[in-house]
Amino acid sequence: MDLKGRLLGNRYEILEKIGSGGMATVYKAKCHVLNRYVAIKILRDEFTTDEEFVKRFEVEAQSAASITHPNIVSIYDVGVDGNLHYIVMELIKGKTLKDIIVEEKGPLPWKWSVNIAIQIASALETAHRNHIIHRDIKPHNIIITEDGVAKVTDFGIAKAVSNSTITAFGTTIGSVHYFSPEHARGGYTDEKSDIYSLGVVMYEMLTGRVPFDADTPVSVALKHMQEEPTPAIAVNPSIPIAVNDIIMKALKKDTNLRYQSATAMLIDLRRALKEPNGNFVDNSEFVDFPTQRISTITDEEQKPKSTSNKKKPNKFKEFIQKHKVLSTLIGLILLFALSLGLTIGIINMTRPKEVAIPNLVGKTVDEAKQLAQDSKLIYIESSSEYNTTVEAGKIISQDPPYVENRNVKENTEIKVVVSLGTEKTTVPKFTGLTKEDAQNEAKNSKLNVEIIEETSKTVEAGIIISQETEEGTEVNAGDTIKIYVSIGTGIRQVVVTSVFNKDEATAKKTLEDAGLVVEVEYEEDTTKPNGTVLKQSIASGETVDEGTTITITVNKLAETKTGTVTINVKSLTGYKDKVTKEEEVLVSGKTEKVETVVDNKPKEVSFKVTVDDYQRTKNNEKVLENETAYKLEVNGKGTIRIIITIDGKTYGPYSMDLNTTTEMTIDANTKVG
Repeated sequence: MDLKGRLLGNRYEILEKIGSGGMATVYKAKCHVLNRYVAIKILRDEFTTDEEFVKRFEVEAQSAASITHPNIVSIYDVGVDGNLHYIVMELIKGKTLKDIIVEEKGPLPWKWSVNIAIQIASALETAHRNHIIHRDIKPHNIIITEDGVAKVTDFGIAKAVSNSTITAFGTTIGSVHYFSPEHARGGYTDEKSDIYSLGVVMYEMLTGRVPFDADTPVSVALKHMQEEPTPAIAVNPSIPIAVNDIIMKALKKDTNLRYQSATAMLIDLRRALKEPNGNFVDNSEFVDFPTQRISTITDEEQKPKSTSNKKKPNKFKEFIQKHKVLSTLIGLILLFALSLGLTIGIINMTRPKEVAIPNLVGKTVDEAKQLAQDSKLIYIESSSEYNTTVEAGKIISQDPPYVENRNVKENTEIKVVVSLGTEKTTVPKFTGLTKEDAQNEAKNSKLNVEIIEETSKTVEAGIIISQETEEGTEVNAGDTIKIYVSIGTGIRQVVVTSVFNKDEATAKKTLEDAGLVVEVEYEEDTTKPNGTVLKQSIASGETVDEGTTITITVNKLAETKTGTVTINVKSLTGYKDKVTKEEEVLVSGKTEKVETVVDNKPKEVSFKVTVDDYQRTKNNEKVLENETAYKLEVNGKGTIRIIITIDGKTYGPYSMDLNTTTEMTIDANTKVG
């Protein structure tokens, strides 16, 4: 049935399907009253006509809604709309613990797993205090939020516990891989059943697999009832001893040997984070009163013996008959004293003896086993690992550790780590790899690396320049190889900032403080303020080496200045003071041409001077052509352009920089331009 868009209870709009379970389908919906998103669990159509399933569905709502805890999914509402039975719950953003286990494809980190187990146990502690058993604890029903918070959900087969001791609805429901033995056989289930299931969840988180698996659900259930699980530490040797002990205690088949409450398990879980290798988990065996054989009383023994003589009155019997209440009270006191003495005697008789703990470290496996057997201790190889100091086949460490004069009880487990000797490996090629890739390569080769940073002008930063031990060399696993990684040129890199429109002094200080060398050029831009930066040679945002030279161009507006120009008209025109004059004279009756030198009388010439295209002389001004020092005052900004016109002939242009000079002489030798 497609329920998308349907409005339940005139309040909850179904948006999309987000999951399904054995009894119900879960949808994302929006509450139009409180304007929030919620999750709605709707009972499957095929179960709505089944009164038993409807009852289970109602029990789920009542059970979960009665408790509030940060690690339990909150229930907001429950209702019926037509033939749809539904529960409105808190919408959780995250993944199920099962999804995380599958994605990791192996064991999860032990500290993370213990933290999750603490949150689940805390949720169960609150539920159990309210007499509610979940009965279906499994990774599928644990949601891990985006913030790493564990939320227990799906109280679909929870049982509200009062004084009833029968199995809910007379059947076993849930996921068989996480069943407790008593749940699997359809017997009595209580709070300790949830603790067993939590133990299975911890086992799977830390080993990547469930403790019991088989081809059929029935076979799995039988294993829960009949077989002992492989210790988690044997599957994953990196699990701390205390965490392994907690798991194995939770998985005890005898409920008397498990944690008796979620609170007790919580205490050990929290302690395991502080003492991961501690020996504080109580895994002592439960001692029951042994069955004894009692001989049968025959009929002859029950008959009173015949007597020929009449017995004398028994005063004790007469006292009892007269004081029945007092006699009964005395009898009960005597019975209690007898029972107490008998119990103390049995406890003393069955209490394990204490033995000195042997030192197994450095012994061979066979020697260690024999020492443990001689001391009546249980020898367990918890793991094996490579070791460069302890030869193969010998004990590296033991738990409990050996302490002189330390005693433990008989049949205590003594766990040892066995050396595999020195592992060999081959040095891979690190040169040319990135730092991260080199570290991963070292990890894969079971090596450690010491990273040494070096400057290089040829190798990019972050790339391995060289390695101390050559590629292909055989070394011991765990050895440290020195590798040299480039950090680039070693020169500090500077990000150029913009100094556009800043004044010259501020711009220089900003760039010099950043580690750059500043050169200044000047240009004139009459549209911009004087003294501000017009441009910079390296754009803002570029990364350069410290000490790089950057050129800034500063606006420099010219000032109006005055100068004097002396014009040598005689030099410009080429006027001569003396000229040669040719005359005809009569010599011996003949006419001859004779040259004579005479004074050259100067004449007036028209004279005009323009500066930057502005005339600076009077109209129709005239000067003598032998003038050598005509002085004219000029003014302007920066370099001015001077043109002289004499009798219509133009001389120049001549340039005069008023910023650098105040006087200038113009003659025939003055450079034009």
